[in-house]
Amino acid sequence: MPFGGNDWLALTQEPTLEPGLPICDPHHHFWDHRPGSVPYQRYLIHELNADIYAGHNVRSTVFLEARSMYRPDGPVEMRPVGEVEFVQGLAAASASGVYGSSRAAAAIIGAADLKLGGNVATVLEALQAASPNRFRGIRHNVTWSPDPELDNRESEEIMANSSFREGAKVLAQKGLVLDVMLSFPQMREFADFAKSVPDLPIILNHIGALSRVGIYANREDEVRAEWQRGIDAAAACPNVTIKLGGLGMPRMGFGWHTRDVPIGSEELAADMAPWINYCIEKFGPSRSMFESNFPPDKVSYSYNVMYNAFKRLCQGYSESERAAMLHDTATKVYGIKV
Repeated sequence: MPFGGNDWLALTQEPTLEPGLPICDPHHHFWDHRPGSVPYQRYLIHELNADIYAGHNVRSTVFLEARSMYRPDGPVEMRPVGEVEFVQGLAAASASGVYGSSRAAAAIIGAADLKLGGNVATVLEALQAASPNRFRGIRHNVTWSPDPELDNRESEEIMANSSFREGAKVLAQKGLVLDVMLSFPQMREFADFAKSVPDLPIILNHIGALSRVGIYANREDEVRAEWQRGIDAAAACPNVTIKLGGLGMPRMGFGWHTRDVPIGSEELAADMAPWINYCIEKFGPSRSMFESNFPPDKVSYSYNVMYNAFKRLCQGYSESERAAMLHDTATKVYGIKV
């Protein structure tokens, strides 16, 4: 199956549910010839537009760092500025209206190393200069797991590191936000960190990065219990918002990407419900936001099917609560006015 599997995804077609509901997609990536990927892993403005204009009313999106288009030289800590420069151009092209009414990358989340402590300020200032009107903060991927199948990005217990916490306080002082990607057993460590920087808005990615493959395979009850304890701890921190998505990544263990025919939204919503509903119950709609995580999640389902499933999942909530999870929470957290 080719990356994104458009021919495969086209095997499952269904009408868009409630096409007028406004959506802000708070998590997607752009990349082309990304390090470690095969050449056809391209996802730029045209590929994004093919998804967001597939039927739903996607008014704006948020770009999340993807280690793409870094500067090829200069100080290592400054190289991620190249990615924000790259995305700022794509966002400006989208804002021209030539590609449609949606505003892609209306907010941009870059990358910086919080372990720099106070010195991270210089990097943040360069990122802000690269996108004066859209840069909103950074993501620091702190993933650490004993599972050799996971791509560790940091050392164990990094969120307790004093320099890391000092860097996070600089983010807060500058009025920026922090997205965090981790491995689900790290969530209680994450909660302790979140309490140490109460003035910093923190966004927990992908329902706390569940994993049910590798060393976590065939341990459903144990994994669910540990994940729930982590969600409980994170939800107890008022400065933390959660992203409802990322379940299409193979590491989540649903196996949708292996089907001969892609999953439809009714079954998808049913499969997601135990996990998504638990997050909404603990965080509440005002601190929950549905995300696409495209293109990684695109290996499992189409954009239209995915947002149909999200709409099914929140059908039992009030109009204002649904608006929060599909649009308003994201635009508030990321300061988007479209």
